[in-house]
Amino acid sequence: MAFATGKRDKGELLGAQAETWHLLFGFMNSFKLKTAVELGIPDIIHKHGQPMKLSDLVSALPINPTKAHCIRRLMRSLALSGFFLEKKARESELLETEYTLTPTCQLLLTENPFGISPFLLAMLDPCLIKSWQCLATWLQNDDPTTAFNTANGTSFWEYAGHKPTLNLRFNEAMAADSRLIASVMIKEFKGVFEGLNSLVDVGGGTGTMAAAIADAFPNLKCTVFDQPHVVANLHGRKNLNFVGGNLFENIPAADAVMLKWILHFLGDEDSIKMLKKCREAIPSKEKGGKVIIIDMVMGIPKADDESIETQLFFDMLMMVNVAGKERNKKEWAELLHKAGFSDYKIHPILGLRSVIEVYP
Repeated sequence: MAFATGKRDKGELLGAQAETWHLLFGFMNSFKLKTAVELGIPDIIHKHGQPMKLSDLVSALPINPTKAHCIRRLMRSLALSGFFLEKKARESELLETEYTLTPTCQLLLTENPFGISPFLLAMLDPCLIKSWQCLATWLQNDDPTTAFNTANGTSFWEYAGHKPTLNLRFNEAMAADSRLIASVMIKEFKGVFEGLNSLVDVGGGTGTMAAAIADAFPNLKCTVFDQPHVVANLHGRKNLNFVGGNLFENIPAADAVMLKWILHFLGDEDSIKMLKKCREAIPSKEKGGKVIIIDMVMGIPKADDESIETQLFFDMLMMVNVAGKERNKKEWAELLHKAGFSDYKIHPILGLRSVIEVYP
């Protein structure tokens, strides 16, 4: 193939070069955000209570004074990415550039109960960055597990179990997400829980999701079922209790079983195995039995390119680190059929994720 030499082709080549550079340096957005969170920039601007001058922001930051000039460049780039609003200085209007938060940046605030800062910091942990660096190596070697195993010598779950900071951030991230999902479902889709007398939240961790449901539905008995070491020191209250056990062996009986963001961590074989145990735990469809899955359905809802790409990002994240996957409607249908279920309904009400009601 001959390389183009004409004027038009040279222009196309330069355009291709610029586009490639843009993709290449996309990682910088992640680390700009990480830096902003670690320095506390969103919290500082939020607590200021009004547009904050650059000089005031610099004075409030825990940085080496000799590097104060770098903050202007960092903020300029973050503003262009949409995480801060930048009001630039003009001779007749403003003597100095000022910054305020965007709605997106509100999710980075420490006090935000739905905040994603723990998730951001967990996903940018060196162990996960290392797994991406080993992706090509993994694709060529004989390791049947994941690129994470190739990079770190063990599975993500085993690794996190020995790293308290990473484990804490991951658990905090899941709790924040559960608070958001529970609030949306209770307000917008509470019918999914109505008519139930009992519910088991499989892999429910410390019970954030189940607790919110239990509070909203006092007559619904909610059980969090997770590994023994996860629930060992947790205490139930009123209509909420905790049970430890093996998620693949015996799930407590209930009218409904809930799997929130669980199956995307698993390959098809393990997902089918878990779903079969869920089916054994619930009564017939005629008696109200069902499984409530909260997960992504690729391509649903119809979304813009950015949303589709984000779903693909999650699919790659699962492949690289935990041997899981995101699934489209056809793949979900095949999975549920193989697990022995007769019917399902998909409700695209959770942004990039959906609620799937599954019936035996």
